Amino acid sequence: MSRLRIRHLTTYAYGQAVEFQPHRLLLRPRESRDLRLLSNTITCNLPSRFNWSQDVFGNAVASVSFSNRSDRLEIDSVSEVDLSANPWPVFDIAASAISYPFVYEADDWTDLGALTLPQYPDPHGGLRAWAQSFVARAQTDTLSLLKDLSHGVANAVQYQAREVEGTQAPLESLTRGLGSCRDMAVLFIEAARTLGFGGRIVSGYLHNPDLELVGVTAIGCTHAWAEIFLPGAGWITFDPTNRSVGGANLIAIAVGRGIRQVTPVEGAFVGPTNTLLGLWVEVSISPIL
Repeated sequence: MSRLRIRHLTTYAYGQAVEFQPHRLLLRPRESRDLRLLSNTITCNLPSRFNWSQDVFGNAVASVSFSNRSDRLEIDSVSEVDLSANPWPVFDIAASAISYPFVYEADDWTDLGALTLPQYPDPHGGLRAWAQSFVARAQTDTLSLLKDLSHGVANAVQYQAREVEGTQAPLESLTRGLGSCRDMAVLFIEAARTLGFGGRIVSGYLHNPDLELVGVTAIGCTHAWAEIFLPGAGWITFDPTNRSVGGANLIAIAVGRGIRQVTPVEGAFVGPTNTLLGLWVEVSISPIL
């Protein structure tokens, strides 16, 4: 078990004082059997009012309102967690789903709903054909198929850090052969959906104490990955950026149908469009001894 302190500081700088619209924050770590939240504190440099709620996925959402104008906004989140994920997990997949293709039970299929539907157009079936190429035979091992698909994303798309907003469409990532962690996660989950799997996008942090993992140049960083639902085992974590399965190095903040739903900080301001001077995100993860 690792006890960790996470600091996530978001800073906006403007050329003049502006008025801030309410901001939507997804910064509270998401508890699970592998992660226990010990504490979470979010502060701002401006007088602010927090309203907490849960969205349809059970994510903790803070809506923050600001009464003062300013040329600078800082949102500082500090969390302490216990991370106990097994680095070599064994998944107890139900007998009915060990081999692909399989059929979800009626209740699971209904509840997964939109999580089984691709979110990006594939008019000529190119993405489905690419995903289908990983199906070795008529009856193939389900977990091996998903691992091969995750590795296939890493082979087809070279990691490239991108600070600009937005996410590439899956076919664009395949065509360019370059993408960020969020691009690779979207490609993986969309390909899995074309094969009939239910999946969701996850945003959070990548803990990289040995500096050996892809997608981060320091001990901690924001990160994106995917989860696939398999009967018996439940939600299984796949990080195509690092060709890994399981959440040993991952601290989830939010899950969603699409990447837009799991943005950590989202909001707007009222002022000239060219007044934004910069946005900086700093993440640090340190052990608690």
